[in-house]
Amino acid sequence: MAVTVILPGWLLLCITAQAAEFQAGIGRVIITPQTPMWMSGYAARTHPSDGLLQDLWAKALAIEDGQGGRVVIVTTDLIGLPREISQKVAARLATKHGIPRAQLVLNASHTHGGPAVWPGIRVLFDLNPDELRVVTEYAQKLTEDLVAVVSAALADLAPVRISFGHGSAGFAVNRREPVPGGMRIGVNPEGPVDPAVPVVNIATPDGRPRAVLFGYACHNTTLGGDCTKINGDYAGFAQSELEKACPSTTAMFLMLGGADQNPHPRGTVELAAQHGKSLADEVRRVLGGRLQPVRPPIRTAYEVVNLDLAPHDRAAFEAEAQGPDRFRQRRARLMLEAYDQGRPVRQVPCPVQVVRWNDDLALVALGGEVVVDYPLRLKREFGSNVIVAGYSNDVMCYIPSRRVLREGGYEAVESMIYYGQPGPFAENVEEAVISACRRLLKQTGAEPVGAFRPLPRPSQPAPTIPP
Repeated sequence: MAVTVILPGWLLLCITAQAAEFQAGIGRVIITPQTPMWMSGYAARTHPSDGLLQDLWAKALAIEDGQGGRVVIVTTDLIGLPREISQKVAARLATKHGIPRAQLVLNASHTHGGPAVWPGIRVLFDLNPDELRVVTEYAQKLTEDLVAVVSAALADLAPVRISFGHGSAGFAVNRREPVPGGMRIGVNPEGPVDPAVPVVNIATPDGRPRAVLFGYACHNTTLGGDCTKINGDYAGFAQSELEKACPSTTAMFLMLGGADQNPHPRGTVELAAQHGKSLADEVRRVLGGRLQPVRPPIRTAYEVVNLDLAPHDRAAFEAEAQGPDRFRQRRARLMLEAYDQGRPVRQVPCPVQVVRWNDDLALVALGGEVVVDYPLRLKREFGSNVIVAGYSNDVMCYIPSRRVLREGGYEAVESMIYYGQPGPFAENVEEAVISACRRLLKQTGAEPVGAFRPLPRPSQPAPTIPP
């Protein structure tokens, strides 16, 4: 598709000068399973995948600022990347390309239409030897693919300009529905949501689109456990819509802090496509508007914070192991094994990462399934030009806020069974995560609200973007 960019001469010179300050490269690889295999996300499934709705992709965006700053962002159409895979990929890339851990962001869309990513959420599965071989081989191939896609992005570096804008989508709804005696997964229109659709545009110096990185805080669960065909859910449809509209663009979906958010309505392929199209349309609208230039330098920071769990004892798991629930039995076996080895699970390591571009934009990437309270709080503290992603670098369990923890329900309690964690977090979980975010934001130069400039309102027209 031809792209027409209409710019006054002085603005073109400014954009060209700005573009020389960044180089970016893009890589992409299909990660669709080549054989039927167990899918992840729903405990109710009773058989492996039996077809294909959409290919799944891993996509990498490498950005260098010419001053020694660099970041590589990898998006994947997967339920999540467990620590075992993320650590291997990071180690391989450190050796092969000299990439420090703080410069590598690994994000998963959390589609419930993808394969099991072993050993993530392993309590869901009771695999026979052949099934275990299939998921293990997929994990090994995935590791190789992630290293290869980053290598491809680094080999593709070319001058670009980067800009940022805000959009909004409305199909996410808070799913924590109050009922007598607690919370259930349902529809709660009164619950907190984050409608923001952040859009990062990567374009050549003359304005041709190369990549667009966009996000939304909502589970990829339009399709339920009765769907056993591989698919990327609404995020997969959104990416394909954008790439069909502009074939020169690689569209990359970043899963934000939407662990307690579901698409609404949901349940059919048509609805997944509808939500994907509405999200893609909003991204295109933002790209056609006034975007804020993003400037160097790139600063990065990374740490792993240990989150305390509520107290537990061996007796509880001995009783659970004798109970009727097969998932609790599997969880209990893991916990009793840890007790037997003298290392009962008392904390959960959670990666926290910050990538910051000057005073223009910051990305906070958190491990785990992060509920919406986290992005809402961090944007209140540090401004709307902070993108807060969950599902990054390790998806080891839900990360509830203090409010969600006190309310109970699936995100706070029951989900920990399927993740093989001993039980809920201690009440200091939110402050431990927020304190780590503050440390890393300040380490990269960010300050509380006021440091980030509001979006500009230039008098000149924006570049023309194809509809």
